[in-house]
Amino acid sequence: MKSVLCEMLGIDYPIIQGAMAWVADADLASAVSNAGGLGLIGTGHDPVEVVKHKIRDMKAKTDRPFGVNIMLLNMHVDAVVDEVCASGIKVVTTGAGSPGRYMEKFKAAGITVIPVVASVALARRMEKEGADAIIVEGMEAGGHIGKATTMALVPQIVDAVSIPVIAAGGIGDGRGMAAAFMLGAVGVQVGTRFVVAKESNAHQNFKQSIIKAKDIDTVITGQITGHPVRVLRNKLTREYLQAEKEETSKPVPDLGRLEKIGQGALRKAVVEGDKDYGSMMAGQIAGLIKKEETCQEIIHDYMTVCKHTIANVASVWAD
Repeated sequence: MKSVLCEMLGIDYPIIQGAMAWVADADLASAVSNAGGLGLIGTGHDPVEVVKHKIRDMKAKTDRPFGVNIMLLNMHVDAVVDEVCASGIKVVTTGAGSPGRYMEKFKAAGITVIPVVASVALARRMEKEGADAIIVEGMEAGGHIGKATTMALVPQIVDAVSIPVIAAGGIGDGRGMAAAFMLGAVGVQVGTRFVVAKESNAHQNFKQSIIKAKDIDTVITGQITGHPVRVLRNKLTREYLQAEKEETSKPVPDLGRLEKIGQGALRKAVVEGDKDYGSMMAGQIAGLIKKEETCQEIIHDYMTVCKHTIANVASVWAD
């Protein structure tokens, strides 16, 4: 199965690995790229020297196409952009803002720019600013989310822009991938399922929490702050949601209290394996995940099930 995305990025399969903080390192991203998808290095709040090391590590592990995700709220973002442009990277995804002020630099370096968006208005803005494609992420996703669902948002953005659209959020298997194609997407971005990949360095406790999760085991925190996050339920989320409730009832909420509760919690989950007080970011599709697999097995399963799903539906309608 080929698509516009495969031609644009030079990959075999229209699957991008999500740039999950503390998870999307060179081990995971290179495994995805070597399996024919597009691996992404997550940079988060990294200073430029750390980003430089991650890129160097990635190049040592794969000669296939890969990308770098740039978090635009990073205080080091100017230096990170300059390093990425100088390093020969050919694909950049962006989050937490608009890459518009860097677009000229990216284009001069021959970089394909793919922002992550959560609304039609932002998608239109990204197209005007020169984005080559966009990742449309629905609120089913793990981590930081918007307000609209993937199913509702993707077709509206497909109708609103002329650049390729990649669907993200709630794409847990090949059936979800087939649905994304039916909505007009040319590829998918996958996060939660790659967290539990065998090549992922996420702590085993975190992986097992995802594997054991049921359909109702995710919850959204941080809505009062304007930066909602989807995570697995645990003692941390109960404490956080109780604090949110208490602060919401006040004339002036103490957002610093909430920030303190969540400080360092993602690292606790991914690196330390703290199942009680770690922020275990995961999407609603966690209930679909039943085992660890290699990145190659994951991608093969997506593609096989997607093809069979489309073929089966086509045969039903043909009859």
